[in-house]
Amino acid sequence: QVHLEESGGGSVQTGGSLRISCVVSGYYFDRLCLGWFRQVPGEKREGVAVIDSNEVATYADPVKGRFTISKDNDEKTLVLEMKSLKPEDTATYFCVADRRPPGPLCMVYAGIEYNYWGQGTQVNVSS
Repeated sequence: QVHLEESGGGSVQTGGSLRISCVVSGYYFDRLCLGWFRQVPGEKREGVAVIDSNEVATYADPVKGRFTISKDNDEKTLVLEMKSLKPEDTATYFCVADRRPPGPLCMVYAGIEYNYWGQGTQVNVSS
């Protein structure tokens, strides 16, 4: 069983930056497909960024060039650095994981449900 625990998030003004992290346990961290999703109440969840076991990252179009996903295999931590934040980035951000090989199955638009989810952390961007 993979356990995910997010931290970070908070409130910033437009143009600000935030960093959210996710500590992963319960499986071989370096073999996991890891990512971040976000959701606004009443709306569909959307993929934000995904990184595979070869550390190849893919990003959703709305965040390309502003967000960076990375992972630390020693600390078993997934990180999302968010810059130039916009009000439309306001959402609950979820860390996700799955036992999936690198490649097309571990990309932000793969469209495959993730088996493991964190509890979520709130990001608020005010105008």
